[in-house]
Amino acid sequence: MKQNIQAVKDIKCFVLDMDGTIYLGNDLFPFTQDFLKKVEDTGREYYFFTNNSSKSQQAYIDKLSGMGISITPEQMMISSHVMIQYLKKNHPGETLYVVGTPSLLKEFEAFDMPLVDENPDIVILGFDTTLTYEKISKACHYVRNGCTYYGINPDWNCPMEGGNFIPDCGSMAKLVEASTGRFPEFFGKPSKHTLNYFVEQSGYRPEEIAIVGDRLYTDIAVADGSPVTSILVLSGESTLEDVEKSDVKPDVIVDSLEDITEVL
Repeated sequence: MKQNIQAVKDIKCFVLDMDGTIYLGNDLFPFTQDFLKKVEDTGREYYFFTNNSSKSQQAYIDKLSGMGISITPEQMMISSHVMIQYLKKNHPGETLYVVGTPSLLKEFEAFDMPLVDENPDIVILGFDTTLTYEKISKACHYVRNGCTYYGINPDWNCPMEGGNFIPDCGSMAKLVEASTGRFPEFFGKPSKHTLNYFVEQSGYRPEEIAIVGDRLYTDIAVADGSPVTSILVLSGESTLEDVEKSDVKPDVIVDSLEDITEVL
């Protein structure tokens, strides 16, 4: 499957999803290294982006390093950084109650964000694999009483080894909504906040950027209606049948990164 693949020849910057695109679980696809090398050899650049807000930027850098991929911190983009950048620009100095893992809280602390446990100005909901009843109850109390309320990534489920799934941030937001009647604005893919972040951080014009991923409703939807090229790889979650049923259509469809390598 190589649909509209010649469009990738004009791309100068690739923003790559991770699980299902460059690896599956802890297994790097055999074609990933060849793709990354071809991108570099042809004078192009690549970045990685993950919606998973339960882990730190360094955790992903370390995971890639363990797979033989060495990158700079700038090349590893994460959804929580999109959120932090927005807060710094639009809510400077406002206090935050963050529902998240210790890794997520450390990420906020690294950017000197004002975290509090009581009476926050803003509630931030992340993908919290350490979620407790106390944390979600406090969040609901603050949200119910009118706090500004944001979610980091809208994913319903997080894929695990062996084809299993666990509830992700979007599902946790549904719990809060059931209690409070409020659903947050999200900042990870497919939010336009993330699209703007790609453009700003990479320094490339939108028409020079391609977003590559295996999920229609996040990876492909984030570029919808923009000059950014969306490339669906069939090496992960989405299938051609999914594309036929979806309102969101990718600009390019390939079986895997290997097909892109061949035309660069």
